[in-house]
Amino acid sequence: MDGARLRVVRHIAVLSGGDSAEREVSLVSGNQVALALSLAGYQPLLIDPADIDLASVDWRGIDACFIALHGGAGEDGRIQSQLKELGVAYTGSGPGASQLAMSKSAAKRRFAQCGVPTLPHVELNADKSDQVTGLPFPLVVKPDSQGSSLGVSIARRADELAECVHVAASYDSKIIAEPYIRGREFTISLLGREPLPMIEVISQQPLFTFDAKYASNDTKYRVNTRLPAQVAAEIYRVSIAAAEALGTIGLVRVDVIVDEQNRPWVLEVNTIPGMTDHSLAPRAALAAGLTMPMLADWMVCDAVGRSDMLEGANSSRRKIPIGACA
Repeated sequence: MDGARLRVVRHIAVLSGGDSAEREVSLVSGNQVALALSLAGYQPLLIDPADIDLASVDWRGIDACFIALHGGAGEDGRIQSQLKELGVAYTGSGPGASQLAMSKSAAKRRFAQCGVPTLPHVELNADKSDQVTGLPFPLVVKPDSQGSSLGVSIARRADELAECVHVAASYDSKIIAEPYIRGREFTISLLGREPLPMIEVISQQPLFTFDAKYASNDTKYRVNTRLPAQVAAEIYRVSIAAAEALGTIGLVRVDVIVDEQNRPWVLEVNTIPGMTDHSLAPRAALAAGLTMPMLADWMVCDAVGRSDMLEGANSSRRKIPIGACA
């Protein structure tokens, strides 16, 4: 072992639930993750931060923390900051990248600074819904900091804007509006900076809403995207560039829309993708040959490996090879 400290990783805390609007999805993700970790040989412990103060947990017997929280404190950097202060290794991005990605407007500003193609937008307040200038209708109106497409709707005319803002305002006081464009929607999951096979989302609805994601049986997912090689390569490039611009770590999912001229536009980066049986990151991993236990194992290895690098130690657990992208 050349003097390296043997690191046995076994006990994993799985954080799920929380008090955000995405609580129910997070609980499902947490249960799926716990099952996958068990099958991968770990001993998971489910913890709901809505019920248990993380500062009261005895972390001495826990080797790492798997964050399966969606929205709110679990995704905006607050939980990550707390775990960092507690000295606990955790999956996913750090506090800064998490906070940046959670705010759609902040992420868009960073994308613009880094040359990542993203749609223009305006920022609105709930009580000032008439301040949209410079953007043509129809507009997609959405909460600034919310996942799972909650609170997202289309204002096709100016007289529909107030109602769309009202819907978004039930999730966040800060709202953004961006042009609605016709095109094909793709999602690209990244393991670090390594892309998994992209997935095209084919929905009967004009927007890939919460219901389309989790309730509809009409939504289709296509791994064989039938795109020209040059277009596919550009989608991968801008997706990696978006993750790089935000400084993300671990598993992330980048949502991209490709317009009728085959130009990709980054919609957002999700730093804690869903892990339910409807979720897209596990589907992409499976297309690359990684089962859910293998994906969960990769994420734990990545978290522990980064923690050990900071401590000057070496993890004895293996890294899972990533399948070639099709």
